[in-house]
Amino acid sequence: MLHSYSLRRKSALRLVQLIGLAGAGGLLAGCAAVGRLPALEPGNYQLFRTNAPALAATIGPNRAVYVEQQHDTLQFLAQAADNTPRRFSYPLRRGQHVILLDRKFDLDVFTIPFKARPPQGPVPVQLNTNFNAALYLGRRLDFYHVNSRLLLNGQQEPQIRTVGLGYGVFTGLGSTIVNPDVTNQQAQVAEYEGFVVHLGAAFIYDARIFNLGLAVGVDQLLGPDGPNWIYQRKPWFGVLFGLDLN
Repeated sequence: MLHSYSLRRKSALRLVQLIGLAGAGGLLAGCAAVGRLPALEPGNYQLFRTNAPALAATIGPNRAVYVEQQHDTLQFLAQAADNTPRRFSYPLRRGQHVILLDRKFDLDVFTIPFKARPPQGPVPVQLNTNFNAALYLGRRLDFYHVNSRLLLNGQQEPQIRTVGLGYGVFTGLGSTIVNPDVTNQQAQVAEYEGFVVHLGAAFIYDARIFNLGLAVGVDQLLGPDGPNWIYQRKPWFGVLFGLDLN
């Protein structure tokens, strides 16, 4: 009986280890996907930087190009000095890279996991973890670093890394705890969850799977306790978080 229990216990432990390894492998695979693309999407880009002088000279000072990727070659369509379109190819070689920039407007919905409120009077620094949501509108900059890497079999393979950055403004709705301590002892009710409208500015980092931002904003407490709320229109600092559903 004891031997049978020991075998079952070992089997259960082994199953937990296998599940843990599978979960860790899935997490590593997900992390490996962050910031990498299998191929460059065709579209209009700006040549931000390259260590290939011939390519920079061919594109010219305008640096606005239409780009398509054909395995290990980039096909460029640029405008010449006489305003005529010019098409040319750029084979990806080891040791050379191209950084392309895509600018666009960004509209997203974020949650605000927490707000850090500076001290006000006798109340120390507060961490607000109540529900908060925000609608964000801003400018987005996507950088694509395109180069070639050498595989173990001696062949070269295109490699694309991407980083998305953004800046903009947001507004939204949320809640906060209201009690006499944060209303100069003027609260209408002993304690309740008040309704706030917030707005502010944020800097966003896009990892392709999720979006993360640092924000600074102000809140407006709605209701009769708003004028007595010690955080009314006072700055707070927080984090924006959202999933990339595009």
